[in-house]
Amino acid sequence: MNQQFIRNFSIIAHIDHGKSTLADRILELTASVPGREMRAQFLDSMDLERERGITIKAKAVRIKYTARDGHTYQLNLIDTPGHVDFTYEVSRALAACEGAVLVVDAAQGIEAQTVANLYKALDVNVEIIPVINKIDLPNADPGMVMRQIHELIGSQDDEVIQASAKVGIGVPEILEAIVKRVPPPGGHPHDPPRALVFDSEFNMYRGTIAYVRVLDGSFAVGDPVMLMGTGGCYEIEELGIFTPKMVKVDHLETGEVGYIIAGIKEVSDVHIGDTFTHQRNPATQPFPGYQSPKSMVFCGLYPINPDQFEELRKSLEKLRLNDAAFHYVPETSAALGFGFRCGFLGMLHMEVIQERLEREFDLALITTAPNVSYEVEKTNGEVVIVENPSELPSPGLIREIREPYIAATIITHPDYIGGIMKLSMERRGIDKGLEYLSPDRALMKYEFPLGEVIMDFYDKLKSISRGYASFDYEMMDFRPGDLVKLDMLLNGSPVDALSVIVHRDKAYQKGKSLAEKLREVVPRQQYDVAIQAAIGSKIIARETVKALRKNVLAKCYGGDITRKRKLLEKQREGKRRMKNVGNIEIPQEAFMAILNI
Repeated sequence: MNQQFIRNFSIIAHIDHGKSTLADRILELTASVPGREMRAQFLDSMDLERERGITIKAKAVRIKYTARDGHTYQLNLIDTPGHVDFTYEVSRALAACEGAVLVVDAAQGIEAQTVANLYKALDVNVEIIPVINKIDLPNADPGMVMRQIHELIGSQDDEVIQASAKVGIGVPEILEAIVKRVPPPGGHPHDPPRALVFDSEFNMYRGTIAYVRVLDGSFAVGDPVMLMGTGGCYEIEELGIFTPKMVKVDHLETGEVGYIIAGIKEVSDVHIGDTFTHQRNPATQPFPGYQSPKSMVFCGLYPINPDQFEELRKSLEKLRLNDAAFHYVPETSAALGFGFRCGFLGMLHMEVIQERLEREFDLALITTAPNVSYEVEKTNGEVVIVENPSELPSPGLIREIREPYIAATIITHPDYIGGIMKLSMERRGIDKGLEYLSPDRALMKYEFPLGEVIMDFYDKLKSISRGYASFDYEMMDFRPGDLVKLDMLLNGSPVDALSVIVHRDKAYQKGKSLAEKLREVVPRQQYDVAIQAAIGSKIIARETVKALRKNVLAKCYGGDITRKRKLLEKQREGKRRMKNVGNIEIPQEAFMAILNI
């Protein structure tokens, strides 16, 4: 198709502002999906997405639209997630587009993730089409939201479209705005072919399927191609487009979005952001691609049944292909055996991966306490990255421990500022300013140690603000902190999977609450079990799980007292012997206890 009639655009917004519903109405209006197949959140194909009501993976679809000017346009739509953990999906989608539909809820207005996604769109210089959605709600205030949008991006009234994706109001105007305001894709049809890989998935029978946006030239079935990043050479077996079903085509031209199947067997051979080119007529420069997303949260994943270790490895390999921000390395634990240390972008990302492993691959897993990575400078000047608390060098070898910091944006109603400030101080937040977006909306900026916010900060924030506050963050740098390793001991033996790195001021409270929680979940034995929290060789908290006790005197009726003493001494000796050889089973609840504190 002529490039002048191609439009590539994304839908971006805060969580629950109506991205997927707007995508549904666009598919309906353009008759891209037969009526009998249409369902709500059509592009959210994963069971987990439909159950949670969130988008996890960005989805691409090609739409044919006949505009009011009489021309038929090819619209390539990419629906994106809204949660902060999946912002890398948004940035990848935007790099493949020339325009972005910015959806804002008419009742809730501008939220933290709205601002973050807008800045991502402006960074890659795409055309912004602001849309006020849900104008049919009883508490909608389009006028107030219109003012917020004007203040944010400097738009005019006629540039903002008022819509209700649920009932279809304003959707034709959105399509017309895309056709008129989003520029056609650049690129040169006669240059050496280049295609940007913006996503990929693994198929058991066909290997790796690469989702691409053609930047220059064209690709045809049978072409010998090369990945410029890895140097791998392949032959195109199949080209296709998303309608949203995968449909085969013979060619992909400049500016088009589709997929390439080229017999790529290994999941690790395709990197998101790599560039396909022709082997016989190669391009000189690859597309700049994407900055690799860095994992921020780490935890150990172990199979409850040790025989499932290899199965877990293969399952992680398949998930890794579809998710560039997820990585893993093998590790062993004295308490849990063989498993993997996994890195995630945040707690929701971690929950999603764990749930997909359990559902899609039928695995039973134990998850250790989440933590962040630390930079440790040793006394000899060497700097190491520590992703697992059990790998922290001994205190005598450490000169300095540096923890990751984030720049956080909180948008809230002014009534809740005091409570949020108190919560932020408890989490060692550094106040970087407060500004009022409107009489009933305030923007608070903070810098936090990442380790203080990954667990339950978001839940506490929502609780304090009665669900109104929104939260967004991005990584900044590593800064020195007074951090210590807190070990948990069971009968004097450290349990490596329960070790955590905490700030020294919070170590006692953390150790005490952890010991108390473990006392509730560690099963009683025939002997006393000592639960201790320690920093180095110093014990800072202790709890005891009392022994189960059989009444050995039940059958003693009278007689000499020495007879009773002999029975009690025999019982004590048996308990001592059992304590020396006893092995304490640590249930999954013990690891979940850390999450619940």
